[in-house]
Amino acid sequence: MTKSTEQAEDFTHDIFLKAFTKLNAFQERSTFSTWLYSIAFNHCADQIRVGKRFVASSAEESLRHDIADEQESVSHEEAVVFVKQAMATLSATEQALLQLKYEQDMSIDEIARIYQLTPSAVKMRLKRSRDKIYQLYQRQSA
Repeated sequence: MTKSTEQAEDFTHDIFLKAFTKLNAFQERSTFSTWLYSIAFNHCADQIRVGKRFVASSAEESLRHDIADEQESVSHEEAVVFVKQAMATLSATEQALLQLKYEQDMSIDEIARIYQLTPSAVKMRLKRSRDKIYQLYQRQSA
């Protein structure tokens, strides 16, 4: 994308730092490689687009990146607080199902065996729990 080895190396360094700092935001909605690729592609596209719009001094560019990173960090922290609060509103079973699926990366079948449910029942309970959290998010955002 950059057509410059030196610029590609710089971007690679920045991408891995960004991926490392956002690692806890990886939600396993896709494979890790897809997630990393999207970070890399978006970073490169953003940098190329910024470079075409205007030329900024390295100090200005560094400051802009620092401010953007700080804003992302604040947004991430707010999201973590919201998720914790939303999880607290769910029943113990709903919390446990979500944690098994998304924190411990258990399959639907494994969860179904643990709770002696059908896989479709587990899927429905997970969906209802996610919907409750989404509704809380919609109310908070309004």
